[in-house]
Amino acid sequence: MTEPVAGPSGPGTVVMDVGGDIGALVLYTPAGMDGREIEISRDGDPGARRTHARVRLRHMPAATAYAAVYPDLAAGTYTIWADGQNPAIVVIAGGRITTCTWDGSRSDG
Repeated sequence: MTEPVAGPSGPGTVVMDVGGDIGALVLYTPAGMDGREIEISRDGDPGARRTHARVRLRHMPAATAYAAVYPDLAAGTYTIWADGQNPAIVVIAGGRITTCTWDGSRSDG
């Protein structure tokens, strides 16, 4: 069985459940990664369960971009596994939305 391919998202289609020790991640990517599943897991725990999100075209009020969204992550350090050769690290803060671009630059929102 194959998963259906999700189309572009519109404003308000992703609910970010942030507060207390829960944060979120928006991972911006190049257009060529559209449709790719990107896994993340808690850093420092080799047996940590991975979660994934699909890169989609995201229509936002101020811009349109390709991104994977992880709406409710416990605060802490995570490994992004899109490239098995060079995993990236990101720190999620509780009560905040962290944004990161595929080249590794980061900002908090």
